[in-house]
Amino acid sequence: MGTVVSFDIRRGRTGRDEVFLALAEARGGLHRADAVFSTWKANSPMNCVRRGELRVEDAPSDIALVLGLCEVARRASQGWFDPWGVPGGVDPTGMVKGWAAQDAMLRLEAAGVAGAMVNAGGDIALTGSPEPGRPWRIGIRDPWNNRRVIAVLDASAAVATSGAYERGDHVLNPRPGRGGPAIASATVIGPDLAFADAFATGLLAAGESGLEWVRDLDGYDALIVRTDGSLTGTPGVRLES
Repeated sequence: MGTVVSFDIRRGRTGRDEVFLALAEARGGLHRADAVFSTWKANSPMNCVRRGELRVEDAPSDIALVLGLCEVARRASQGWFDPWGVPGGVDPTGMVKGWAAQDAMLRLEAAGVAGAMVNAGGDIALTGSPEPGRPWRIGIRDPWNNRRVIAVLDASAAVATSGAYERGDHVLNPRPGRGGPAIASATVIGPDLAFADAFATGLLAAGESGLEWVRDLDGYDALIVRTDGSLTGTPGVRLES
C-alpha cells in the first residue's frame, strides 16, 4: 500500500497478552492486504487482474470484496470515485488503504481494548476513546506546511484525507470538464474508513462542488481546504479550537 501504519492503543482492562495477539493479527492483515493489492509489486494478484492474467473469480477473495465496495462508492459519489476510470486497468488503491486499516482496527476492537487508533498514512480508523469522557481529536495538516495543523476535528470512527502534498498530483479526474474549482485537500469523516477513504479521493477529484453529493451520504461529512487556504465543509463538520 506504499505507506506507514501506526497504532495508538489504550488497552483499559484488556490483558497485555490479548492486546499483543490482536496487534499481531492486525499487522498480519495489513501485510496480507499489501501482498494482494500492491500496484508496486509486479506479480501481486491485483496487478495480475489489471493485466488480464488472472480472473477476479480466481483471485484471492478480498479482491472481489473490495471491488464490490468500490462499485458502491462509485455510485454513491456520482462517479467521482472511479477505480475503473484510470489507465492500466482497474485500480482500487483509493479504497484499499482505508479498508485494510479498518480491518486492523476491528481486530483490536474485538480484543476489547478501551480505545485504538490505526493511522495509515493519514487515513485513520478509530474505536473507543483515548480516555474516559474524551473523544479522539484529529488534526488536519496544512497542505503547505507539514508542521502546522489547519483544523482539528472530533471523530469517533473514521477520518480520511486526500491531497497532493504527500504523493503529488496522483488523483485523476474521471469526468473531464466537470466538477468545481480545484482544492488543496479533502477530508471525509464517517462510520467506515474504507468508504471515507474512497469519498475523500472522489471529493478531491470533484473539487468544491463535490460537497453537494457528500451532503447526501448517510453518516458522512467533509471538510475541504481551498487553494487560498480557506476552509469550508458540510453542515455536520464541527471544528475544534
